Amino acid sequence: MNSDVSLYWVQEALYTAVLVAGPLLGVALLVGLGVALFQAVTSMQEMTISFIPKLIAMVLVLLLLASWMMQMLTDFTTAAFTFISSVSQ
Repeated sequence: MNSDVSLYWVQEALYTAVLVAGPLLGVALLVGLGVALFQAVTSMQEMTISFIPKLIAMVLVLLLLASWMMQMLTDFTTAAFTFISSVSQ
């Protein structure tokens, strides 16, 4: 295995990680910005006001996208193990 193949698998791993984590991080960012704007407008500076909505939103996104995320991770893992078995022969 040369460095090009290693870099390809690192690239695929990072791409898969971004695809899987992206929706959760995006929702956390959007909800966090919304809550921060609400807190700035109302002058409420309570930490739980920021934490609870993000937690609820992330749980909802995780429930909606869990099967897709698991399929992406399974596909990557299957491809990696298939490659490993083809290299050792």
